[in-house]
Amino acid sequence: MKRIIRFFSMLLLTAVLLGSLYVKTTCYASQSETLAKPRPSVNGKLSVNGTKLLDKYGKPVMLRGLSTHGLSWFPGFINEDFFRQLSSDWDCDLIRLAMYSAEYTRNPSENLTLLLKGIDYAIANDMYVIVDWHILEDYDPNMHKNEALAFFDLVSSRYKDSPNIIYEICNEPNGSTSWSDIYNYANEVVPVIRKNSPDSVILVGTPFYSQKLLDAADRPLAYDNIMYVLHFYVSTHRKDLQDVLTEALNRGLPVFVSECGISEASGSGYADFESAAVWFRLLEDKGISFAVWNLSNKAETSALFTTSYAPSRTINDGDLTSVGLWVRDLIKKRN
Repeated sequence: MKRIIRFFSMLLLTAVLLGSLYVKTTCYASQSETLAKPRPSVNGKLSVNGTKLLDKYGKPVMLRGLSTHGLSWFPGFINEDFFRQLSSDWDCDLIRLAMYSAEYTRNPSENLTLLLKGIDYAIANDMYVIVDWHILEDYDPNMHKNEALAFFDLVSSRYKDSPNIIYEICNEPNGSTSWSDIYNYANEVVPVIRKNSPDSVILVGTPFYSQKLLDAADRPLAYDNIMYVLHFYVSTHRKDLQDVLTEALNRGLPVFVSECGISEASGSGYADFESAAVWFRLLEDKGISFAVWNLSNKAETSALFTTSYAPSRTINDGDLTSVGLWVRDLIKKRN
């Protein structure tokens, strides 16, 4: 009789352990599912905890989106029907508006009008939107710091109650710009945004075209809801930069890929789809949000649309470059 009791006791214990394992496994799967396809109307304002981007419920989310080219040069792509197609037909949950800072300072009124239209169209179509202060030829963000302060004060006060907005305060610091230069700049710009929008996620570029993440890991900013920017182009950047990303995450740095391209770093050259697959598997594994460059019909490899495409019309397969077709499937998570 004692043997029988011990036997059934062991069966019961095994059942409990298996049940516990099942619950843990299904809970993990449920959390994993929340990584994809967030929308502001459902997931609300985002925040940062550790290395993770979280929704209003505290669940991790992963944004899959697209970046415009310079708004000043491709204004036709800022139209509501085009944004609607990206949101509904491509299942795109993020759009990045690249406002080149040098262009903005030359013509602030016209460029601001274009940017605000883009933000409003993104909000109307239930997408998160990165407001990108796109420094490039003006390689140190401190060069136009005063304009940046006014710009972010205006935008953050106008959209202070919107859960859609993410602020990118300096796109690709480069040249002689150090993390110390960026750090000092951020310590002036972040409080301006925080005054109007205390909890919004802010993205901060890193040195050498937003590739030196470890400089930021050595001396992170003393604010909440900050993420640090990595940019890559799959035909130029491979394992060395992937290893930098992994080390930064292991050191607790929250990373956002606000720009990446299916081309060489120039935006042109050849499209290495095999390398692209490796990169985006890594981002999926780590749950890292991204925006792919670029929404334009420019004659370059990274452009998603053919030179003959007019953004005023419905998007058909023939309007997409080979990169555009691949990226559309990536955003729809078919790859």
